Amino acid sequence: MAGPPDRSQVSSGVGHLPKQGGDTTPGPPAGLPRQRRGTTPQMRGRYPDYDVLATTEHWDPLTRSVVLDRVANPPTIHCFDETEVRALRVFCDIVTGQDSEPRIPVLEMVDSKLHAGRLDGFRYHDMPPDPETWRRIAANLDESARQAGSPDGFAAASSETQREIVERFSKGELEWELPVSKAWAVVMRMVLSAFYSHPWAWNEIGFGGPAYPRGFARLGAGQREHWEAPPEFQLDPVVDVQERGLE
Repeated sequence: MAGPPDRSQVSSGVGHLPKQGGDTTPGPPAGLPRQRRGTTPQMRGRYPDYDVLATTEHWDPLTRSVVLDRVANPPTIHCFDETEVRALRVFCDIVTGQDSEPRIPVLEMVDSKLHAGRLDGFRYHDMPPDPETWRRIAANLDESARQAGSPDGFAAASSETQREIVERFSKGELEWELPVSKAWAVVMRMVLSAFYSHPWAWNEIGFGGPAYPRGFARLGAGQREHWEAPPEFQLDPVVDVQERGLE
């Protein structure tokens, strides 16, 4: 039975970002099935006949309303201007591996959380408030892209340049006016929290969805509930990113 990832590892979880060497072609591995039921990012996944939204009648009414609203009513942008949105949307797509439609609206979900003030409850002493951190990151992504030869900023840069900047950001190698490693931790906590709160991501990883009130009975390793689909793609993602030079 699959579940959401351990968010305690988000600050170092950059395994899908490309490095030099090997086949660094971004995107899903060859042979990953097209989604036949429900929706996943890019309509690919290991569970092509699984749709968590087909089980909503087993969720309590409040949970069902909240989750379905994430699909039906993506939030609008309030915190960022157009220039910031261009840079940050590309950034969010790169770090979540969303290379084509359909995409989970990660930036909109992050913006909604920032606008509502639903923050982590703590802040690094040498970091600005989270909304300002995001704005500074947008500005610095654009400036890093200009220094790399893209006069129109990060969103207009080549995909190779974009990914190189994000890779260096993830390693704390960029010289920005704020602590880069801490900035990475701040944004990735919010990015992954948003991404994995969306049912399209649940379809992608085979997550069974809210357990209340139905609950789970088959809790042993390798066991599945009768409504959970088996994976149709067995390639180990850890091995795949290593062999393709993507870690």
